[in-house]
Amino acid sequence: MSIVRRVARPLLASVFVVQGVDALRRPEPRAEKAAPLLAKLPEGTNVPTDPVQVVRINGAALVLGGAMLATGRAPRLAATVLAAGIVPDTITNYQFWTAPDAQTKAEQRSHFLKNLGLLGGALLAAVDTEGRPGVAWRARAAGTDAKKGAEHLASSARREFRAAKAEAKLKAKNVVS
Repeated sequence: MSIVRRVARPLLASVFVVQGVDALRRPEPRAEKAAPLLAKLPEGTNVPTDPVQVVRINGAALVLGGAMLATGRAPRLAATVLAAGIVPDTITNYQFWTAPDAQTKAEQRSHFLKNLGLLGGALLAAVDTEGRPGVAWRARAAGTDAKKGAEHLASSARREFRAAKAEAKLKAKNVVS
């Protein structure tokens, strides 16, 4: 792992861990803001309806994902969890467009944009293959190799068939003569 990744991952993860711990310790303020959003979910979804429980689940996901990213354990999966976890937090906590005054609006916008930056960082970490080919590339390469192998096998089979046919004609001529 490069020195940049070794330093950048814990730095990025630290914000998520702190936010997650805060959500686990004091979920009520976030739950109040999340309640209207949860009320809009259609019936039959598998999302819990208790806002405090949802905030705690999201907080636990942020702590776990942040710890995994910081320690380099399944960093792409961890970054994906963090990216998914910051979206509802950003939408519910930083609705700057509904702020009552200019100062609150500016603060909320600043936090909203900070979280968008964190989302961008998490998305970059989620697609970082550390210089190794990704799964999609490896799948395409395996498909190409299989196709080339099949074409080579078909070509060899055609050559063998033509050779066997020619040999059979020679033997047939020798038997008739």
